[in-house]
Amino acid sequence: MFGDKALELVKELKRSLDGTLPPYNEDLVRQVLEEMKVLFEQNQKEVALTVEGETGLFSGVHLRHASLERNKRCLLSYIYNRMLRIKNLRWEFGTVLPEEIKDNLCEQEIQWFSKYNKSLAMYMRTVGLDLTQNMKPPKSLYIEVRCLEDYGEFEAEDGTVVLLKKNSQVQQCAS
Repeated sequence: MFGDKALELVKELKRSLDGTLPPYNEDLVRQVLEEMKVLFEQNQKEVALTVEGETGLFSGVHLRHASLERNKRCLLSYIYNRMLRIKNLRWEFGTVLPEEIKDNLCEQEIQWFSKYNKSLAMYMRTVGLDLTQNMKPPKSLYIEVRCLEDYGEFEAEDGTVVLLKKNSQVQQCAS
C-alpha cells in the first residue's frame, strides 16, 4: 500500500529509546524515494492524458498526490527528528561523538553535526561565553556577595538598594 514504507521509517525512530539514535535506514529511505518517483511519473502520464481529452482520471491523480504528500511528510519527520536527536547528543557528549553513535549516522548527518559544532563554537566565541559549562541550574535563587572594599550604596536591577561595606556579606535574589 502507498505510504507504508514511509510510515515504517517514522515508527522505527519512535520505537527507539529517547537519547539513542538507531542506524540511518538508507535502504528504506531509498525505497520511499523510489515509490515517490513512480507515483509522480504515473501522475504525469494521467495528467497528460487528461490534457489530451481523456476524462475520469482525476481520482487516481488525487490518490497518488495524497500518497506523495504523506511520504514527503514522513521522510521530513524522520530526518528532522534524527537531526534533533543529533543536536541533543552534541550537548550531551560534546564535539566528539562516541564511535557506536557515529556509526549510526549517515554521511550527511556527520557533515551536519560538524557544521553545527562550528556554528556553535563561532557563536560562543562571538558572545564570549561557553554555553556548554554549568548546564545544571543553580540550587538557590539567591547569590551571596562578600564585599572586599567599601563601595557604598548599590542599586540592583530590580531597584533594591544595598549598602556594600568592607567585609560585609549580602544575600540578593539572582533575577
